[in-house]
Amino acid sequence: MNLNCSLWQDNSMSVKRFAFAKFSEVTEQCFLLFTLILLMFLASLTGNALIALAIWTNPVLHTPMYFFLANLSLLEIGYTCSVIPKMLQSLVSEARGISREGCATQMFFFTLFAISECCLLAAMAFDRYMAICSPLHYATRMSRGVCGHLAMISWGVGCIVGLGQTNYIFSLDFCGPCEIDHFFCDLPPILALACGDTSHNEAAVFVVAILCISSPFLLIIASYGRILAAVLIMPSPEGRRKALSTCSSHLLVVTLFYGSGSVTYLRPKASHSPGVDKLLALFYTVVTSMLNPVIYSLRNKEVKTALQRTLGKKKF
Repeated sequence: MNLNCSLWQDNSMSVKRFAFAKFSEVTEQCFLLFTLILLMFLASLTGNALIALAIWTNPVLHTPMYFFLANLSLLEIGYTCSVIPKMLQSLVSEARGISREGCATQMFFFTLFAISECCLLAAMAFDRYMAICSPLHYATRMSRGVCGHLAMISWGVGCIVGLGQTNYIFSLDFCGPCEIDHFFCDLPPILALACGDTSHNEAAVFVVAILCISSPFLLIIASYGRILAAVLIMPSPEGRRKALSTCSSHLLVVTLFYGSGSVTYLRPKASHSPGVDKLLALFYTVVTSMLNPVIYSLRNKEVKTALQRTLGKKKF
């Protein structure tokens, strides 16, 4: 797709409008991908909304673990809604353009929800650590106020990083080309369109990615290291099984989220390719968000019971 950038520039010769690259010239392939992403998007929205609703409407689930799970579901809804609608439009329409301001807005919200989820997953690991390693003090140390502050910090860090990264990227000049070789306004493909030498900008983005991805992940590893040590010395096999079962869903979600995120943002620039980056983007924006409700509902009897009550059905 050759774009006439002169039509999308002002007198300062800085691009004011971008366009997403076409996925394929074969209409049937675009329509097939559109259908698959739409179905996964609807499944993700429905699943996460039901889990959040079930938790908020069932007093038995008003505990720290489920409070964080409800926040995770809300983050997943925002995460997918910030990216998928425009992605779907670009797949089946020739109107694949997006303004500079619209691109910056999409990047801000995507970064906000993604970084907030990194921090929230660390808070959830800390909650499991307190529940298993310090059960006698759990109620006081993980009070409603503490949980609320941890959630606010997670959202706040996401907001600060989102604002900082977006302002940093869009303070640059974009001289062309105008085509974003990606499904949405992610950091690496937008930075690749900036004028001049961007090595310092890329290094800064990489450092922020390391801090925002690795730091919460290290807290998760430390929490589960202590949990494993505590589980191994439990005298009761039933106690060990119960302790591990409460952590298994969270560990699976962490593996999916951090695995795809690390491969995407912590790889050397030389190993990046548009095709692989697009596949990874589909995975961490659509697939993981769809799988999270399934993982938590299938592996948690309390969530299944709450969903039964919410849906008003005898069988789930």
